[in-house]
Amino acid sequence: MDQNIGRRRMLRSGSALAGALLLPAAQACEVQTEFLRIRHPWTRATAPNAEFGVLCMRIDEVTADDMLIGVETPVAGGALLAGAPAGRPLALAIPAGSQIEMHELGIHLQLAPLRLTLEAGRSYPLQLTFARSGLVRATLSVDFERFA
Repeated sequence: MDQNIGRRRMLRSGSALAGALLLPAAQACEVQTEFLRIRHPWTRATAPNAEFGVLCMRIDEVTADDMLIGVETPVAGGALLAGAPAGRPLALAIPAGSQIEMHELGIHLQLAPLRLTLEAGRSYPLQLTFARSGLVRATLSVDFERFA
């Protein structure tokens, strides 16, 4: 009887280990598609009355031309490429072999209008739509305190 208990414990711990190995390692910070990789989508915390948030991330390992054509998240009504006129559809070309680093002081997406205050330490669902790679689900992390 003691052997059966030991076997059951081994099976349970082996099942838990196997289940843990099947989970993606860094799903919240990195998403791989057939044609590109999205690394660490993040934004900075915002003031309670902020009109927009800044979406930063890195797109690399691009093996075929693609284009970012849509962004959806419950925290904002939409997204546009920084510097693009309001109402213009999102269209960010991503050529094969390129590496795009989106950051606050360079190319980035503006999430606007904000539906809620973005608080440091929180995370929210994020859907990115690409012309070739299709719909990609990721997590938007609020990583840093807002600028003073």
